[in-house]
Amino acid sequence: MNKLKAIFEPLRMLDKRTMTILLVAEAVIALLVWQLSGGGLIPTPDKVLKAIGTIFTMPDFIDNLFASIVLTVKGMGISIIIALIISYLSIVPFFQPVARFVIKCRYLTLTGLIFLFTLLTQNGGQLKLSLLIFGIVPFFVTSLLGVIENINKQEYELCTTLRMSSWQSLWEVIIVGRLDQVFEVMRQNFAIAWLMITSVEGLSMSQGGLGVMLIKANKYVQLDIVFGTLVIIFVLGIFFDFILGLFRHWLFPYTKLHTR
Repeated sequence: MNKLKAIFEPLRMLDKRTMTILLVAEAVIALLVWQLSGGGLIPTPDKVLKAIGTIFTMPDFIDNLFASIVLTVKGMGISIIIALIISYLSIVPFFQPVARFVIKCRYLTLTGLIFLFTLLTQNGGQLKLSLLIFGIVPFFVTSLLGVIENINKQEYELCTTLRMSSWQSLWEVIIVGRLDQVFEVMRQNFAIAWLMITSVEGLSMSQGGLGVMLIKANKYVQLDIVFGTLVIIFVLGIFFDFILGLFRHWLFPYTKLHTR
């Protein structure tokens, strides 16, 4: 009774076992509601499950999956390098306006820029990659500047006390001292890249991808295949997030420490 009461109280911390039971129960309820309310055009969970089995047997599924993963990883790698350079240089007053402008680019829609990027790129692969990078970098820079701005001034004062130059302080406090947070920023923004991948893949269907599968299924109103593909994308996103979390704790084990 007390546990039942606790799940409806604000600011209550549940133990892992109770939280797991709660998550499973709510997921089961959601699936039952979907099953009972589904029908017509919207496929029910059992039809989506059958569609997932069909998708796995498609001859081009592995190739499309691999194409999406490669494009996402490549876009993430280039984006984080560009964002780190912009963010670190923002410490220099001359480059601050550039960083601020990049942040504001979050509000630019990709739709109106497709023609420009088409002119600047040589093929569909470069077009998709450039659009993905353009969509990710502003969010990376925003998060990284937030990390930099939250650094305690005492850390810079300590570097000054140790007679470090401003460039040495930049290296010790921001670059080396915040590597774990940079990795966490990359992990959080991976969701944005994975969310955008199907959209940019639809601009050039020659190289395949999960986005191409979605567009073809939508074209022929194969909604069970559409929902099945969405479920696969959703599960893969959760899996990649979990793997990145493990890598963070492996590379930076001190992030597991809790202070009292």
